[in-house]
Amino acid sequence: MITPNPTVQVLHNRISLAKKELILEIELNGKMKFEHLMNTIYNQFGIYHKVLSANVEYVNGRSFGSVQLYINVTSEEYQELEFFLNKNKLLNTTVEYLCRKYF
Repeated sequence: MITPNPTVQVLHNRISLAKKELILEIELNGKMKFEHLMNTIYNQFGIYHKVLSANVEYVNGRSFGSVQLYINVTSEEYQELEFFLNKNKLLNTTVEYLCRKYF
């Protein structure tokens, strides 16, 4: 006899928020170290990201340059991340990533 697992049923009843695939470009201006920024995005916000390109130079222990990240987030997750970046005076822009899918 198979008994239903109550935790599995709870997971099926949750509302799934739509995620968007975005390319996020962040300009590093010496205010935050590159490694600290990447760790914060992953550890504090729980956002998995792929580094598409990074042009980072270190001057006196400070990070300058830019980085492009591929992220897959809900609008709420992105708003929290954008607020964090703006609060830390890191210029950022996003572009929605569209990929043609063949069936």
